[in-house]
Amino acid sequence: MAKLTPLAKGLIAVTILSITAAAAWQLGVKDMVSGDDSSGEGPVFGDKTNDKEGPLGSPGNPLKVSIVSFHGYAPALVANGNSLTTQPGSIMEQKGANVELVIQDSIPTLAEIFTSDAAHCAWRTSDFWAQEHPNLRGNDLDAKAIMVVDNTQGADAIIARDSSIQSVEDLAGKKLAVLQYTPSDGMVIDAIDNSAMSARKKNSVDMVYINADEGTAGVRAAFESGRVDAAALWDPDLSLAIKAVPDAHVIYSTKTATNLIYDVIVCDTRYLDDPANTEAFQSFVAGWMAGVDSAEANPDGAVDALVKNEEFFELLAKDEGRPFIKGLFDNLVWTGVEDNARILGMAGGTNHYERLYKRFDVIYRKAGALANPNAAVIEPSQSFDYRFIQKLVDASADAQAAAAKPEFVFTENERDVAVEKEAQLTKPITVNFTTGSADLSKRSMQTIDEEMVPLIENHGSAYFQVSGNTDSTGSRGANMKLSKERADAVTRYLITEWEFKAERFIIQGNGPDAPLCPETQWKAEGYEDLESCRADNRTTRLAVFSR
Repeated sequence: MAKLTPLAKGLIAVTILSITAAAAWQLGVKDMVSGDDSSGEGPVFGDKTNDKEGPLGSPGNPLKVSIVSFHGYAPALVANGNSLTTQPGSIMEQKGANVELVIQDSIPTLAEIFTSDAAHCAWRTSDFWAQEHPNLRGNDLDAKAIMVVDNTQGADAIIARDSSIQSVEDLAGKKLAVLQYTPSDGMVIDAIDNSAMSARKKNSVDMVYINADEGTAGVRAAFESGRVDAAALWDPDLSLAIKAVPDAHVIYSTKTATNLIYDVIVCDTRYLDDPANTEAFQSFVAGWMAGVDSAEANPDGAVDALVKNEEFFELLAKDEGRPFIKGLFDNLVWTGVEDNARILGMAGGTNHYERLYKRFDVIYRKAGALANPNAAVIEPSQSFDYRFIQKLVDASADAQAAAAKPEFVFTENERDVAVEKEAQLTKPITVNFTTGSADLSKRSMQTIDEEMVPLIENHGSAYFQVSGNTDSTGSRGANMKLSKERADAVTRYLITEWEFKAERFIIQGNGPDAPLCPETQWKAEGYEDLESCRADNRTTRLAVFSR
């Protein structure tokens, strides 16, 4: 079995906490927060802060931030002077911040972190934050994210070892290893949900949930040993698995779904809401953002900071070499001020953070990941404190201009090459048309808005094929013509109303030639009747292609 790394040991706690946190919050922790303890001495929070010297963010009272051993947080180390604590002359000191980075690879709950005074802030992926936030509120606590610190673009992926598995749809009937209730699980759920698989085939994907004690290294071991056909992993285990298995290949990843997984820093609102602490948080955010610029300018220095301060990367450097660690940076974007502005919709366009917070709240509630399934839904806007990033954006004309530009450039030539490959996934969407017509109704437009646009927004670097399809009834020639006209109508709507680049789309009229359901075998495919089968064949489809 593969060695369980310190990082893997920590990240498996995400799964454990999702299941056990409710019990912990009902026992003790909630009483600690409310101050309802038998001693009558009041809340632990108050007792823990009386011995601090100076205001928050000063040398005697540093802003403490809980992180794990992950290369996405290298800019914070760089900003701190290549150290866990702010060094003289460092970027953080120059910005007026004094910060202590606390490595907690065991990943305690936010309630545990905040009530124990271990840290004022902690990392979370945006999807896991959507899981934990309702539980935190139920524990009479609250927190808000204050910045996006990285954006995985290739660091999370579904990989396969069999050449016959080239798309999400090819996972039907296959074994897929994953850690439950982690970003990998959320990515898989979202991909399968958006795929062209029938309900029966979606259920046939054999999700092999690896024992939490084995962690990400256990997922990698299952894949490398051949016990499963595919695995959902994140770096560095993702890159290690691809390196270890000669035929391993990516079938779906955040290299294409670039707006799917973000890391954020979440802070206790008891500190955020105190006006006396505003400058400390502002200086911290400014320092981290400047650390992004410094790490990007000197990636070797970022590697040095990781190896010096985190045992996990020290061991990884010995086993795989420093170039391997540096290569991990290619699959992840350290998000600076302009990236935050784009992701948060501050330069116009969609607020991707809020979109994903809402999406994954739905995903994980349905999957049973919330400790309290009846917890009230939190509006995404209540989960983020925009003050600090907004101030930096307002002060930088360069950041505003950069954020307003498209993140990716699209060309027809690159699109034509991309669509020659197999689509990573294809989503069928029932866009209703009047019989014999290619005109979009208001209902059709709403369907496109709700079911097609979010998929496009998830896949920020992708190209798409929009195809019109029919069932086998009627004239084939008429069906071929009408299906292309309908695909063209959908594409024009996406370009004109949503301002997606025209170069991203190619139009295809399939008529009856690309059925999702073989109409002579509808029973075997699990359909209730022939008409249900034919209805699926009449869908407009959006196929996703990596560049």
